[in-house]
Amino acid sequence: MKTRHLFCTAVSALALCAAAPALAAPAVATATATQAPSTVTVPPLGYQQRTLANGMQVYTRNDPTSANVAVQVWYRVGGKDDPSGRSGFAHLFEHLMFKATENVPNETFDRLTEDVGGYNNAFTAEDVTAYHEMVPANHLERILFAEADRMGTLVVDEANFVSERDVVKEEYRQSVLSNPYGRLFALFSPATFFKEHPYRRGVIGSIEELESASLEDVLRFHRTYYRPDNAFLIVDGNFDDAQLNRWVDQYFAPLKNPTTAIPVRPVTEPKVTSPEDHTFYAPNVPLETVLIGWHTVPASHADVAALSVLDGILSTGESSRLHRALVYEAQAANSASSSPDFMKEAGTLSAYAMMSPGRTLDEGKALLEREIARLRDQPVTAAELIEAKNELIASALSEREGAQGRADVLGWALIKTGNAATADNAVAEIQNVSAADIQRVARLYLTPQSQITMRYLASSDEHPTTAQTVNMASPVKVADLAPMGTPSVTKPEGQRTPIPQPGAEVSPATPAIADFNLDNGLRVLVAQNNQLPLVSARLTFKAGSAYDPQGKAGVASMTANMLTQGTKRLGAPEIATQIEQLGANIGAGTGRDQFNVYASSPANVFGQTMDLLSEIVRQPAFAGEELERQRTQTLDSLKVALSQPGSLASLATTRLNFGDSAYGNLATERSLTAMTTDDLTAYHARYIRPDQAILTFSGDITPAQARELAQKAFGDWRAHTPPSAAAPNVPVSQQAPRVVVVNLPGAGQAAVSISSRSISRTDEEYFPLALGNTLLGGSYSSRLNNEIRVKRGLSYGARSGVGAMAQAGLFTASTQTKNESADEVVELLLEEIGKMSQAPTSEAELGPRRAIMIGGFGRSIESVSGLGSLVAELAAYDLPLSELSVYADRVKAVTPEEIQAAFADKLPTNRANVVVVGDASMFIDDLKAKYPNVEIIDATDLNLDSANLR
Repeated sequence: MKTRHLFCTAVSALALCAAAPALAAPAVATATATQAPSTVTVPPLGYQQRTLANGMQVYTRNDPTSANVAVQVWYRVGGKDDPSGRSGFAHLFEHLMFKATENVPNETFDRLTEDVGGYNNAFTAEDVTAYHEMVPANHLERILFAEADRMGTLVVDEANFVSERDVVKEEYRQSVLSNPYGRLFALFSPATFFKEHPYRRGVIGSIEELESASLEDVLRFHRTYYRPDNAFLIVDGNFDDAQLNRWVDQYFAPLKNPTTAIPVRPVTEPKVTSPEDHTFYAPNVPLETVLIGWHTVPASHADVAALSVLDGILSTGESSRLHRALVYEAQAANSASSSPDFMKEAGTLSAYAMMSPGRTLDEGKALLEREIARLRDQPVTAAELIEAKNELIASALSEREGAQGRADVLGWALIKTGNAATADNAVAEIQNVSAADIQRVARLYLTPQSQITMRYLASSDEHPTTAQTVNMASPVKVADLAPMGTPSVTKPEGQRTPIPQPGAEVSPATPAIADFNLDNGLRVLVAQNNQLPLVSARLTFKAGSAYDPQGKAGVASMTANMLTQGTKRLGAPEIATQIEQLGANIGAGTGRDQFNVYASSPANVFGQTMDLLSEIVRQPAFAGEELERQRTQTLDSLKVALSQPGSLASLATTRLNFGDSAYGNLATERSLTAMTTDDLTAYHARYIRPDQAILTFSGDITPAQARELAQKAFGDWRAHTPPSAAAPNVPVSQQAPRVVVVNLPGAGQAAVSISSRSISRTDEEYFPLALGNTLLGGSYSSRLNNEIRVKRGLSYGARSGVGAMAQAGLFTASTQTKNESADEVVELLLEEIGKMSQAPTSEAELGPRRAIMIGGFGRSIESVSGLGSLVAELAAYDLPLSELSVYADRVKAVTPEEIQAAFADKLPTNRANVVVVGDASMFIDDLKAKYPNVEIIDATDLNLDSANLR
């Protein structure tokens, strides 16, 4: 199951959706299939555009309601432009762009963004490399200055080049090698779809070709592609238009283009004229997978809309054809989905099934082919057509939220089609798709003669791991790149052009929260945000996995899963159909202390969405056959989790710290097999009740409308038993800390986790620990990431979290690294954690951390989901809603001494547990030398039902 986006696979390119019709009065409870929602008016994005004399395009959109501004620079260079023998080069270069310039010293970009309460990042795809920042509005000029400086005078030295190349290798190991399906989707799939086009090389490249790159290659690549006539700038947020234009003219207009032309790569991919069948093997593949696919069209083609709707019918949501046929009815697959990939120069569509144990790849292939044949042989139904369109438009509404989302929409349209109007036209094109269009494109593109089949299985002695194809030829050669020229160097401090000073601060407005109770005790909170016609509701119960029955871990989570799998009136397929016809999102999930049911939809159908939410919460069926389906899927998903170092380390860490207490509950094969429908019914009756619930509305809804909807949906709901007893006890651990290695042979990386019991969310030391953690591992510029990634290139990223909950917390500091460096990373993590309690943090280091926390809070209250989450969290922990208005003051009041004392008291390293999951043969001797008491447990012998893991 998936969420579908319009136009592009990763980020949709649609117009900004203006206000839909006002929220209607609550609809009559649905007794038949839900009617299609009203058409939502989608006006143009509203960007202003101009082109500088050097060819750089500039797009701007002013939003005076925000306290922030988004800046994005998109370069028309991606993985397809990597020179021969240098696959992964565009992606490697993305990393190097965060280093220095002539006027901006090394690692300053994080100082200009994170340290003032913003953030920055970048991504590389087949056709593009894009850089984006979000900062408080008064820092706009500083970001424009820095972006222009790195376009014109990037500085890369040998040390930075080697370090970032090592980081990219770790990213490769983490996303490709340690993920059991990473090889299939990142490497084998593109190399199989394309025989000639450079799209055949995975964007991340290969370790062998990364090793072959040189510093001179880097500098020549920058000169070739990072130039004003190959880029466009997008600015969206709170600014003065005239001042912005002056800054753009000051910093970007003087940049010159090199005299050499950008290399041209004319490549025609040959058509597939006969079926192909390929088989690949990789380590630790838990569920065999089959994929079938076809060449389709590039993003600018007129058939993109019809193929997008076709894909929505095929696999968006639980009522989709693939999910219903393969997962729900045949129960042959754990998951089945499809994916269209519309790139600038070519396109593909693939459908795949991750097979359930005992089911064969031939079965999966036949079932997938049957569903594709149905699309060719007969028109889709009118209901399916409406459902797919509504889902696409509702998804577009969500993607439009905030400056960064709007800029993404425009950027993808420009990259994929070269035409900003594409973003404005996409919704109308989707609305105009007919059943005949879908049948036509299925017959034209998804033919048996042009089908490519890929089978993906676990490797063995008989079938060794399939090697990645490297050194695939490309039309661009290293010799085609522009001459290196004179390398830039960072100027001495007194000779640099000063980075501009920030302007006057723009403070975010904290919204008022309406707070009232229904007669049955249900508390209702309303956080209004009218930026988009979207509304969300979150129903939070004081329950969760800590309330699971003894020996039946996973009951809470399974109860949540089962809410959408049938009511006393509707079956699971009918519920899925109604959700998707509305373009809504309804589901449930659990934490240790909370049981959450959520719903969101366009505002004009939110009354109907609430009707459905009420029914699934109050009248679940808990049918036996549905439990068996969910149990099977959950067990299969558990197999996938246990095959990955990161998720396996997380599970072991939880059990290690909380043992047999309520917080140590983990759903395992034993507990999942033991639970019954009676367990779910009893849990629901005991904990899912109005007098233990908080209903939080956020978005385009008034308190009066919220009251009316809440009363209609839940006003006559009554609890029929006394409230449950106090929350389960989580006693203080008496267990000595342990060092545990879980041996996972063939793992592409080692996951390292340092952990210990932490604090409750209401603890008086919450803010000192939260602020201290931001310094330790809560941001890119944190100490952990700086030591492990930036300085040593040992990981793609290192992080930490306080993990505060109702009764206790779980502090973790974690990362993934190549197996050979696992012992070194353990020491680095422990050393940095220890430093937090050894001396006070300087105010110079702490000030930026305060900005990070306050800036993140400010961005959250500007979004529907973020604001709703903040309000719901405060209420769930019985904290006053006034905390929203004093959050910044709380953060500012924390002193360095309080942070030191809190870490010394709550998180001393002598109480820390160590877990390492990876191929132990590569690091165990070095780890044993440091920790003679290390325990080694083979992954196949790990017992997550036991506190001692055996």
